Amino acid sequence: MGKIAFVFPGQGAQSVGMGKDAYAAHEGAKRVFDEADKALGYSLSSLIFEGPEDELKITYHTQPALLTASVAYLEVFRQKGIVPDFTAGHSLGEYSALVASGVLGFEDAVRTVRARGEFMEQAVPGGLGAMAAVLGAERGALDELCRSVSAETGAVELANINCPGQIVVSGTREGVQAVVDRAKEIDAKRAIPLEVSGPFHSSLMKSASEKLADVLAGLSLQEAAVPVVANVTARPVTSPDEIKDLLVRQVYSPVLWEDTVAWLIEQGVDTFVEIGSGTVLAGLIKKVSRSVKVVSVNSLEAALQAEI
Repeated sequence: MGKIAFVFPGQGAQSVGMGKDAYAAHEGAKRVFDEADKALGYSLSSLIFEGPEDELKITYHTQPALLTASVAYLEVFRQKGIVPDFTAGHSLGEYSALVASGVLGFEDAVRTVRARGEFMEQAVPGGLGAMAAVLGAERGALDELCRSVSAETGAVELANINCPGQIVVSGTREGVQAVVDRAKEIDAKRAIPLEVSGPFHSSLMKSASEKLADVLAGLSLQEAAVPVVANVTARPVTSPDEIKDLLVRQVYSPVLWEDTVAWLIEQGVDTFVEIGSGTVLAGLIKKVSRSVKVVSVNSLEAALQAEI
């Protein structure tokens, strides 16, 4: 019998209206949105359901919004009684995975990611940092190019190793631009600057990670009932202290998504259930392996009708 992993999307997957269908028709999902509003002290649900999109795209709104929509769809999907063998999430999505694995209570999680978003926004003044997607490059060659550019021009590092042929770099505006300009040197097909508000998952985020460490220190985490595969190591973790440490490191370390998916497949996972807005992870997982099954639970209907 193949194993099952629940996976959760990160920033960029958000859309105005996500989760509204579940809120309107499912008591458990409605409770999640209500709890988020209460925990944050403002109507996050109104922003999610009605926008405006520009507001929803602000990091400190996006992060709690995506977490809330993911957990709301998880509540609906849980009626099926399916228990995963592993959970994982892409960047912010790791917090949804921690809620799904029983490590973090939802209210603690939503307050923490709201703070995480604020710290990430504050870490680097606007316009000084950047990110770019590099397509078709080999990981080692891109890493070497980043090291060379960092020494000559400005810091730039691998940030998201998403799937074969898709890696995001992050760092100073000058460093990222130099990688974009020189990407052809390493036979990359294209390099595309991303519309982001900061150089996420780079060493420029160290100040944000230190503030996050203070927030996490005040939280009580539980042992994971289901192992969570961490972004930083692409290996499972269950102990609260180790999870806290990895969440702090995650802010300034690369997201090893391709490695995470590959490791899960090695453990016998043949079904990935993507829970939350969009289908970003489904696309990435299929680029790692065409042979696995990916089910996207991104609407009330999908949550109720999904066949596992």
